[in-house]
Amino acid sequence: MTDIVLAIVMLAAFALVAGAFVLWRRTGEAKNPALMVLLAVIAVINVLIWTVPAPGGTAPIEQVKKAAGGG
Repeated sequence: MTDIVLAIVMLAAFALVAGAFVLWRRTGEAKNPALMVLLAVIAVINVLIWTVPAPGGTAPIEQVKKAAGGG
């Protein structure tokens, strides 16, 4: 289940970047597209926090799955 959530977050981040580009090209506005890109960056960082292994060799997502009994 957590894999699906992380995948949806990544898809949302890509959609935010694409939407920011379209909004910037259409309106020439900079503030809202910049905020959209910032949100996308924060989402990607959150996914990296959950998936990149710690120095011990296990990622937090693996620890959650193990604690839930998902192997």
